[in-house]
Amino acid sequence: MSIALAILLSAAAMTAIVGVRYLIVSGAFAAATRARHPGLYAGLDRQMRREVGWSLASAAIYGIPAGVLAWGWQNRGWTEVYADVHAYPLWYLPVSVLLYLFAHDTWFYWTHRWMHRPGPFKLAHAVHHASRPPTAWAAMAFHPIEALTGAVIIPLLVIVIPIHVGALGVVLTVMTVMGVTNHMGWEIFPAPMWKGRLGGWLITASHHQRHHERYGCNYGLYFRFWDRLCGTDRGIGEFRHARARDRRGAGAARLPAGSDAGR
Repeated sequence: MSIALAILLSAAAMTAIVGVRYLIVSGAFAAATRARHPGLYAGLDRQMRREVGWSLASAAIYGIPAGVLAWGWQNRGWTEVYADVHAYPLWYLPVSVLLYLFAHDTWFYWTHRWMHRPGPFKLAHAVHHASRPPTAWAAMAFHPIEALTGAVIIPLLVIVIPIHVGALGVVLTVMTVMGVTNHMGWEIFPAPMWKGRLGGWLITASHHQRHHERYGCNYGLYFRFWDRLCGTDRGIGEFRHARARDRRGAGAARLPAGSDAGR
């Protein structure tokens, strides 16, 4: 088999994995929503089909670079991913997970904030905010430009920062679960994760809900560190009546007053 064909097959396989993972995880949390909050997504069938379409397109954009690097890791040693758990001290396993999550959160905060400038918002990010209200299917509903900004960070990190393959799996699991649960329209996690001291630093659906309400705040993905440091943290949102507000404002996504434009 030629190298080009092997890389192509690896990229196709990874695209399929990302797409199937999205369908399984989002589908599971959508089912949980129907069981816990019947009718929450009523009338949103057309929107959810659109979210699935954009998300599957994003799966290819995420999967292609991941597949190329997966081939390079196995055949050329292109990455710092290691399989021998004793290659680094055991204490480095959780540290590497935190390093990756913080680096990803930093990248997400600043690219997400940039996406809320008028030009990038109109060109790309409006696709994501067209989901009013977002559902469990909206986690990867991105314009290809926005999907590309998200697709490069993990491949870049595995080239630079050593991480065990199992720890990388933990990072990808957290990324997937948080991406879906932050958009469900209700809070699935226990109160200590979004209230009190711990909740003051972690992002869950309650925090991200306010971003979809007000746009110009709460840009983080996992942690509230950058939002708090940069003065863009506006606390947690409320799910009560959110559906009614979103329905009144339904239509093409727009850039409201109070956005990050001009900063």
